[in-house]
Amino acid sequence: MSKQDYSNRELSWLDFNGRVLQEAKDKNNPLLERFKFLGIFSNNRDEFFRVRVATLNRMRRHKKINPQEKKALTKTILEIQAKVAEQEDEYTMVYHSLIAEAKENSIFLINEKELNKEQQLFVKEYFKSTVREHIFPLILGNSLRYKNFKDKSVYLAVEMIDSLKKQKPRYALLEIPTSILPRFVSLPNHAGENYLMFLEDIVRFNLHEIFAILGYDIFNAYLIKFTRDAELDIDNDVLKSFAEIISESLKKRKKGPTVRFVYDREISPPLLKIVLHTLGIKSDDKLRGGGRYHNMKDFMNFPVKNQRLEYEELTPILHPDLPAHKSKFSIIKEKDVLLHFPYHSFKSMTDLVWEASIDPKVRAIKMTFYRVSRQSNMMKALINAARNGVKVTVYMELQARFDEEDNIYWTEKLQDEGVRIIPNIAGFKVHSKLILIRRKERGKNVFYANISTGNYHEASARVYSDTSLLTSDVAICNDVNNVFYLFETKYQHPEFQYLKVSPLGSRQFLCEKIDREIINVKSNITSYITIKANNLVDVDIINKLYEAADAGVKISLIIRGICVLKKDNPHPNIDAFGIVDRYLEHGRIFIFGNAGHPEYYISSADIMHRNLDHRIEVICPIKDKSLQQELQDIIDIQKKDNVKARHLQAGQINEYKADQTSPKFQSQIETYQYLLAKIQR
Repeated sequence: MSKQDYSNRELSWLDFNGRVLQEAKDKNNPLLERFKFLGIFSNNRDEFFRVRVATLNRMRRHKKINPQEKKALTKTILEIQAKVAEQEDEYTMVYHSLIAEAKENSIFLINEKELNKEQQLFVKEYFKSTVREHIFPLILGNSLRYKNFKDKSVYLAVEMIDSLKKQKPRYALLEIPTSILPRFVSLPNHAGENYLMFLEDIVRFNLHEIFAILGYDIFNAYLIKFTRDAELDIDNDVLKSFAEIISESLKKRKKGPTVRFVYDREISPPLLKIVLHTLGIKSDDKLRGGGRYHNMKDFMNFPVKNQRLEYEELTPILHPDLPAHKSKFSIIKEKDVLLHFPYHSFKSMTDLVWEASIDPKVRAIKMTFYRVSRQSNMMKALINAARNGVKVTVYMELQARFDEEDNIYWTEKLQDEGVRIIPNIAGFKVHSKLILIRRKERGKNVFYANISTGNYHEASARVYSDTSLLTSDVAICNDVNNVFYLFETKYQHPEFQYLKVSPLGSRQFLCEKIDREIINVKSNITSYITIKANNLVDVDIINKLYEAADAGVKISLIIRGICVLKKDNPHPNIDAFGIVDRYLEHGRIFIFGNAGHPEYYISSADIMHRNLDHRIEVICPIKDKSLQQELQDIIDIQKKDNVKARHLQAGQINEYKADQTSPKFQSQIETYQYLLAKIQR
């Protein structure tokens, strides 16, 4: 089968974001959580344009593209535009329904025309004391061109009118300072009521304070935003360090081409014309008329707090095998431990590195980082280890999209503290999540390792669902050490006993495991495959899965995001579904039936060409029988979900996998209860 037989990956991603919008629409979710999903949907869509649509535009502009390829790309872009417009209509409807429901719960998001006298006085004073100093209008002229606008900001396009008609209308642009001030401002409230206002509406109310000195007395203001191409242009100057190259590329990103321009459709034509001229925007396919407000991603941090309107808190569980006041090394030496975030507390991981930083037996720590918090306790523990004489080595991936600045910050900070940083190589990302700790025990080197599906990032570990193995297994630890050897020797290929490492052997490994299931099913042996991942895109692997399904292998696909399956009828031997809920499903788990002796693996890799062929990824076996059962139990819980699971095959996409005859079964809640029960036994 060719690519043409499968769903388009971009449209499949929009289907995923449609599932996020379903969560904003779902009245079974608490109101304030639905506002957050609305923000997530908006943020996701912005990144989609910054990355995927920008890439399609680059490909379409490429000089060497042939007419047929250009036609196909144009068709895809038009399909994207149609689907985005369709989702925008639904999004607007959901937004207005949430605003109405908020009023029923005494939460009022009002504009500058709805203020009472007390609120008017507050807004005037707030503007003068807090906002005014951050407002710097750009007066627009016929020949002015200015391209240094920020793509994560919103701007007010202002029309100034003299009611006496002594002077012609003038126009201006001003940035709403949301990077400095909160987007939502709380107004004076009465008991039990919450009044809020968008920051731009506070500016609208005070436009006369800004422009009256110019002799105008009528002001109309319309919100605009635009999205830039976020792909980095990597310089190949060998005289520069890779950190310098990335830093310079980040500066270029801030001036990247515009891929989308959104404006209030009520804007006057003369004002729109001069704004487009100023921004240098000509192509109609970049323009979209929208509503009064943009950048709804800020709803992710909606400031209202009300326990009745939020999820019931699920307090992270301290893993029963990792008590707070016992050495982690003494435990891991005796048994493997499997952590499931965010159900388990990530503190166990930071405590492990903190313990290593003060343990006199620890000689060395090696870690990979893909995304890391600016306030990372993990980093602070590594710095402490270096100060205590531990040899600390870090591979910091500087090309982690949108986290480059934080990663450069920590690279410089670590180097200042004497931590050895393994140099990056342009065009080759390290996406594996690994820790290796060496201790000197009775005169011998003993290793302890962590292999994780998710980042060492305290904030994301509270909302991303990931699986993490702690082990002292000699063979696996040796393999982890060899992965670091791979980095340190500029990708010379060592031998691996248990780990499968991209791009050296992951693709072959997956194909061999699928082929074995095909052979088994043809011998009348019950055969099955379970793949849980963020994205399923790689055509060769998907072809192999269809070959297995055609032979009779039962296949379960639990895919959160892009799932590029056949465009025609669903396959009877494939159960493909995705779960979108309060936590972001991020773990990768592979299970193969193996003739009644099932094999279990966790991985940092999605089933994508880039992960299998162009990144350093790790697939790690789970060898302990009890941990295998734990993984199987969690997968079985997800398969039973009839609340948050949606079908992903043709003709059923985004339909809820509901079973009206059974009680409601929500897998993330049930997973938490399952893991909680383990500490109560």
